[in-house]
Amino acid sequence: MSKDVEFVIKTIADTALANEAYFSELDGVVGDGDFGYSIARGFEKVLGEWDNIDRSLPGNFLKKVSSLFISAVGGASGTIWGTAFLRAGMTLGNKETVTQEDIIPMFRSAIEGIKKRGNSDLGDKTLLDALVPAVDALEKALAEGKSGSEALDEAAIVARERAEATRPMLAKRGRAAYTGERSIGTLDAGAVAMAVLFEAVSKAWKE
Repeated sequence: MSKDVEFVIKTIADTALANEAYFSELDGVVGDGDFGYSIARGFEKVLGEWDNIDRSLPGNFLKKVSSLFISAVGGASGTIWGTAFLRAGMTLGNKETVTQEDIIPMFRSAIEGIKKRGNSDLGDKTLLDALVPAVDALEKALAEGKSGSEALDEAAIVARERAEATRPMLAKRGRAAYTGERSIGTLDAGAVAMAVLFEAVSKAWKE
């Protein structure tokens, strides 16, 4: 499944670049409007170095993605996304292949890294509000013996539902938190990005 890790990262990168303006537009409602731009620059750097990335082990691959991302993106986005890839890579350690059993621990480790780095948790109106429930749905579907494709479908549906559910929430982290009550009634850009990325991976996986 090592090629699958590359496939997922490539799909996420392409999707982030394709949605750069949309993500920044969402972020511009109450944030500083640079979310889409920031992650697009990170993934642009990853794709630019794609052929040179160390593929000796899947964990090394993810660690290199992390360092490339951080080198290209300053501020919170660089740290948070970079930490997520780094933690996922560290979870794999020196494993030569990735199995289905590795998927959830990788996600859980990435989530813990995001929580720590962003000093955030569920309910703070961040990407975690879509990511955590989507991973919960993925874990449940895999535990029930569903195929990877079916599990991704279910995760994508939950990610979209939970992203929509950020609208009535009050932002407690990031630039949006400074707007206070004005953040209520807006969608969180990070949560929507999670939904879009899960949907893209789910669709690409089928194809």
